[in-house]
Amino acid sequence: MTFIRNFAVALIALTFAGFAAAQQQDQISQLAQMVGLSDEQQAEIRGIMEETQAELQELQAEARQVQQRLQDQIGPDYDEETIRNDAERLGDLNGEMTALSTLMQARIDSVFTEEQRNTLEERMKQMQQQQRQMQQQMQQRQMQQQQQQMQ
Repeated sequence: MTFIRNFAVALIALTFAGFAAAQQQDQISQLAQMVGLSDEQQAEIRGIMEETQAELQELQAEARQVQQRLQDQIGPDYDEETIRNDAERLGDLNGEMTALSTLMQARIDSVFTEEQRNTLEERMKQMQQQQRQMQQQMQQRQMQQQQQQMQ
């Protein structure tokens, strides 16, 4: 159950992947329709996302710089200490981004009422079931196509 709720909240947490503000608004609107968020809840979620997104973007920018420095070290005149320091920093940055993303999800989850959480879990179960059915149908079509090609 917790996985399903976290998965749903992760839909909003797509700011971690760098989605545009318009898409965030759409996601919040969809979530609002799905579980009946009040205007206050929507505003609170937007605030959480905006606050976290700014921090995440800074960390992502630094992580890209560190990754580039690591790539630049590849060659015969590498500096092992620099590589290890940069690799450690990259690990720290990834850990901080993961923590911020998880904290954002937890903060957003705390905005929902128990009834909204239950509704969200039920909707996510339905979506997962539909996705499984679609995958099964695709697999069946692929098997049929393979059989036809073999004939």
